[in-house]
Amino acid sequence: MHTQTAMLTIAFFASTTLAQPAIPTDPEPRWWKGNLHTHTFWSDGNDFPEMVTEWYATHGYNFLALSDHNTLSRGQRWMDIDTINTRSRGSALPAYLERFGESWVETRGEGDALEVRLKPFEEYRALVEERGRFIMLQGEEITGSYDRRPIHINATNLAELVPPQQAESVEATIRKVLQEVNAQAAAHGREILTHLNHPNFGYGITAEDIAPVLEEQFFEVFNGHTGVNNAGDEHHASTERIWDIVNTIRVAELDAPPIFGIATDDSHSYHEHSPVSIPGRGWVMVRATHLTPESLIRAMNAGDFYASTGVTLDTIEFDADAQTLTIGIRPVAGETYTTRFVGTLRGTPLDSTPILDSNGNEIVATRRYAPEIGRTLAEVVGTTAAYTLTGEELYVRAVIESDAAPDRPTRESLVRRAWTQPITPRLETDAPE
Repeated sequence: MHTQTAMLTIAFFASTTLAQPAIPTDPEPRWWKGNLHTHTFWSDGNDFPEMVTEWYATHGYNFLALSDHNTLSRGQRWMDIDTINTRSRGSALPAYLERFGESWVETRGEGDALEVRLKPFEEYRALVEERGRFIMLQGEEITGSYDRRPIHINATNLAELVPPQQAESVEATIRKVLQEVNAQAAAHGREILTHLNHPNFGYGITAEDIAPVLEEQFFEVFNGHTGVNNAGDEHHASTERIWDIVNTIRVAELDAPPIFGIATDDSHSYHEHSPVSIPGRGWVMVRATHLTPESLIRAMNAGDFYASTGVTLDTIEFDADAQTLTIGIRPVAGETYTTRFVGTLRGTPLDSTPILDSNGNEIVATRRYAPEIGRTLAEVVGTTAAYTLTGEELYVRAVIESDAAPDRPTRESLVRRAWTQPITPRLETDAPE
């Protein structure tokens, strides 16, 4: 009788699961929220990977890439208690034990000799992944430099570690890293997404370095770390200005598609005492049918995503026949939204001048271009905005701004924003015969 009851119970739950599948047979595309730049104790973060992942999984995210510097979270790694306590000011281990318990947390030694095992990716992902709701992606921040200029590139959904590369220039170094990643993608038959991190970190990368590297399709227009200089300064262009210069050069001079912009946290800090690089400041919303690495990366390669620090979009539609870009904003009570359609018109001069210091010497910085590059083509107030391309634009992108502050603001991020990806107009020569 006991066996029959058990079999009936199993059959009941199996039939219930089949009758209510988590994944529809033919799902419609939907928006998935994710962060592609995150750090843990595996490099220079200040918390255990399970704790970091738990934060994102319980704060409305659907996917997360942990991207520690020049490492994949694999193999046996133990961290001494002094390092753990120094980084977290004693917060990390007690919280880790409280959340996951002694049955999960592994330690060895005692007192000052205590060590805690850092769980590898394939082990801790089992605690948090949930079909159709939340997945993990293996990532790496490939961290290198050229002539003391930092060059950091994230690779998401890696199979193997990619070491930093050396070449004869910043441009060549970026290209060499991307070639290594692309070779791995081909060898393993998998989708891998690369993006250039925080170009203004150390003011190491200029628009002129990025534009000719056509292998690079993504870069961070917003990074939530407070030390990466998104806004630039009197001598250095902001990341948005860099974006417009790169897109103008690519479309006008190189006959190449524009680069896409993403937003990330670049989170390192997960305790109240350290607000420099906390989670929840920047993310991407990707429109895809399935919550899988392949589906997400293919959608991003097609430009079917937007970046955000707090504004949510319901729709981004481009009518190719009418050449009209329409944006629908999900309203929040009490907020007002302004959409700026930004682009560069054909024939805009591409002449530029170097940036000089107070002694008249040229410095490493994006050159100064005409203000018509990346100009505002139209501005709309409200929850729906549309722009019809005339054919004179090299590209058009939209910036949607709320008058409300982000949940986790910085001095460079005082209002909520979203950025759509640049589109290029159809010319008469593009029309089918």
